[in-house]
Amino acid sequence: MRHSIKGNHLSRTSSHRSALLSNMAASLILKKRIATTIAKAKALRVYVEPLLTKSKEDTTHSRRVVFSYLQEKHAVTELFREVSPKIINRPGGYTRILRTGFRHGDNADMCIIELVDYNENMLNAATGKAKAAKKSRRGSAKKKVGEVVAGIAAESKKSVDDTTSENK
Repeated sequence: MRHSIKGNHLSRTSSHRSALLSNMAASLILKKRIATTIAKAKALRVYVEPLLTKSKEDTTHSRRVVFSYLQEKHAVTELFREVSPKIINRPGGYTRILRTGFRHGDNADMCIIELVDYNENMLNAATGKAKAAKKSRRGSAKKKVGEVVAGIAAESKKSVDDTTSENK
């Protein structure tokens, strides 16, 4: 029977699991996107989102609380300087999990977990500011496929006619 067992234990001891989540959270904050298994990503999301909420209030106490979870000075600094101003108006849901397929070795479900406000492609698509298509530098418009094939066929026929006339 299950009896209210909360959270995924990830087949690890308590100390190993807390170290794993701490290291993954620090990596996520520093790199903004990491690839991992879906089970670890879901456990990480539960671990890191309260820390991101705590970082909205930049006080000594909140820095110490976040450091007690992350145990990495550079990650805490990055969180309060770079990440916190971007998420200040977001009411929650700071991370996104994107499934990427299966790992070759053991067929585990893989995914990418990322901070929502740092995916430039999705931000551009959402705001409608996607990059304009590159214009061609040549003056003429692009030819259709049929015209290109007909042109190649005509050139090859012309070159065959030239070689046969030279041989006569």
